[in-house]
Amino acid sequence: MRRLTPYLLIAPSLIFLGVLFFVPLVETVALAFQGGADNFARMRDDLNFNDAVTDTFAIIVIVVLLQLLLALVMALMLRHVQVGRGLVLWIWSIPLGVSDLAAGLVWLAILTDRGYLNTVLAKLGVISGPASWLTYETPATLLAAIVVAELWRATAIVLVILVAGLELIPKEFGEAADVFGATPWQRFRRVTLPLLKPSIQTALILRTVLAFEMFAVVLSLGGRNFPVLMSEAFNWQYAQQDYGVAAAYAVVVMAVSLAATAFYLVLLRSPAR
Repeated sequence: MRRLTPYLLIAPSLIFLGVLFFVPLVETVALAFQGGADNFARMRDDLNFNDAVTDTFAIIVIVVLLQLLLALVMALMLRHVQVGRGLVLWIWSIPLGVSDLAAGLVWLAILTDRGYLNTVLAKLGVISGPASWLTYETPATLLAAIVVAELWRATAIVLVILVAGLELIPKEFGEAADVFGATPWQRFRRVTLPLLKPSIQTALILRTVLAFEMFAVVLSLGGRNFPVLMSEAFNWQYAQQDYGVAAAYAVVVMAVSLAATAFYLVLLRSPAR
């Protein structure tokens, strides 16, 4: 009985994953391939497919890279805070408690034609009238708005992971580097960064997978003016009632997420001990 105890303890989790993840996954893949590759062909011929792929990868490349750099800087700054470190981390982590849709609506209130940004700029005399930031005629500012909203909303996810990783680095390593006369940059590049690699790997995998699933923020700010893979899946599922093509989009998102995960696992793998 004692040998079975570990398996009994993880059984509820396995059942949960099987019922709520594995079974829907299999059904989605089966639905996507129902009738062969016809659903994928129709997805490829969708007028918004190329734009959705381009927009999705543009957001992911820009947002994930900026979030990693920003969170790394914030984590290193937090490491030197002596008083009130927990309070600072709590304040920086507040966006984690805001849902995707709520975050999108907050930034919509700021950036819409009659929003707070235009009001402030008009009072300062920067603009003479309402400026449109979120239309199909201004794709650059629309992309920038989505990037800024995602930076505000989800950087804290990466920050928390990196802070935890920094806390696991023994202080003796940094002290030894100081003894040997290492500069702050050498200490960061040769001590902190290599030891932080597993945390960076975890943060990149989690954030990239979630970025591929990004939907509510984009829909709130861009609507149909800024298609991404998940918004197209939503459109085919509910607006056009075509579940096969929607499933094909979901399979594509899953495939690229798995490919990105494998890429990070290989690129940032830790040497065997």
